[in-house]
Amino acid sequence: VQLQASGGGLVQPGGSLRLSCAASGDTIGTYSVGWFRQAPGKEREFVAAFFRRGYNAYYSDSVKGRFAISRDNAKNTVDLQMNSLTPEDTAVYYCAADSRLIMSSVRTWSNYGYWGQGTQVTVSS
Repeated sequence: VQLQASGGGLVQPGGSLRLSCAASGDTIGTYSVGWFRQAPGKEREFVAAFFRRGYNAYYSDSVKGRFAISRDNAKNTVDLQMNSLTPEDTAVYYCAADSRLIMSSVRTWSNYGYWGQGTQVTVSS
């Protein structure tokens, strides 16, 4: 599967952005899909994920209640709606997918075999 992340940009604190991860070459619904982010000088961190065919979503504590992950099987995309953004959300955001994960492993970036190219999100006034 090939992944293409898009939707990043510059937004003011308190604003919103919607990222999209478009898949090609396979059906994204058969994969666990995660969003991760990496800020300069920091390690890549988990943001949100779906486990394979299910619609149960998992979130990091830092984004719970502000971000929402959604899947559109018809479009073969997984989106990340980000609300109430703060400067601490500034990072490059990556989507990743893998068909072999077990539920307990969706939060660990090194478990994913397929990655999109990343999209920059900058939250600044």
